[in-house]
Amino acid sequence: MRVDHSMDAKKLEHFRSLLISQLPQLNEHIREDQAAALELSDDGVKDSSDLSMMDVNKELALRLGERESQMVADIDQALLRIKEGSYGICARCGRQIDERRLEALPTARYCADCQTAIEAANGDDETSTL
Repeated sequence: MRVDHSMDAKKLEHFRSLLISQLPQLNEHIREDQAAALELSDDGVKDSSDLSMMDVNKELALRLGERESQMVADIDQALLRIKEGSYGICARCGRQIDERRLEALPTARYCADCQTAIEAANGDDETSTL
C-alpha cells in the first residue's frame, strides 16, 4: 500500500509564495553587506587599532553576506523541490514534514525528528542543514 505524501496545490502555492517573498529582502541585504565590506576595505585608515576594527567589521559584513547567500540557495532548493513534487517530504526518512515546521521554516528539508538526529550526530547547534 502506497502512502501519498504530496501536498495539495493550494498549500504548495502558499509555500511557494512564502519562499519567493523572502528573496528581494535577502538580495538587498547581500548587496548592502557587499557594499559595506568594499567601503571598509578602502578607508585609507593608518592606525593599527582602527585597521583591526576595520578588519573585524569587514569580516562580519562578508559573513553576513555569505549567510544570506546560503539562505537564497536554500530557498532556490525549496522551490526546486516544489517543482519536482518532493517539497514537504523529509529527505532523510521520506515522511511528511509537519506543516507547522514548514510555516516556521519553509526551506526545511528534514522533519523535526531527523533534524534532531542529524544535529546530535554532528554535535551541531546550528540550523544550517534545515
